[in-house]
Amino acid sequence: MRILLASASERRGAILREHFPNVEQAALQGVDETVDRLPISKQVKEVASRKAASVSINDRHDVFVVADTLVEDPDDEQEALGKPDSKEQALSMLLRLRGRRHRVWSATMVYALEKWQSSVECAIVEIEDFSDDVLVELIESESWVGKAGGYDLAGMMGTYATLIEGEESTVLGFTQSSIEFLTDLQSLFSMRRS
Repeated sequence: MRILLASASERRGAILREHFPNVEQAALQGVDETVDRLPISKQVKEVASRKAASVSINDRHDVFVVADTLVEDPDDEQEALGKPDSKEQALSMLLRLRGRRHRVWSATMVYALEKWQSSVECAIVEIEDFSDDVLVELIESESWVGKAGGYDLAGMMGTYATLIEGEESTVLGFTQSSIEFLTDLQSLFSMRRS
């Protein structure tokens, strides 16, 4: 099964390659990811839909995957903490999340068998009330670069964050149901070829 992951995310690529041997990656360009004043569950689905609409379906791949992940502001369920562009933004986000619980939303869309399958899932993460020294270390490590909410659960923040509810895959970039769907597809493709 030949998969095209339409994402530049190294983390997403690594997750898919753990499960599936034939994954190619290509970054999407020019997708507008701004969505105003909707619940985060609707924002993340809208952005994933825009990404899906920009994918060029071709015969070189059997399956196409797009995904989006948003960290919900713990104080406003319609405000997402995006990817910080600077150390100052990362600091602001981590200060907002430190010592608190928040929701992480992922939407994944999979194109296979001539149609898109979509799913949206939520997880709850609790961040420890870590020291200012840890905060400085997190910022200086640049582990926040390219990460929604300014942290990576599978990176340095994993020491200070606990998954309270939901699936780790949701926090890392894919809905669990999409991984299961891809696994079922792989079985179907294997049966067709044998």
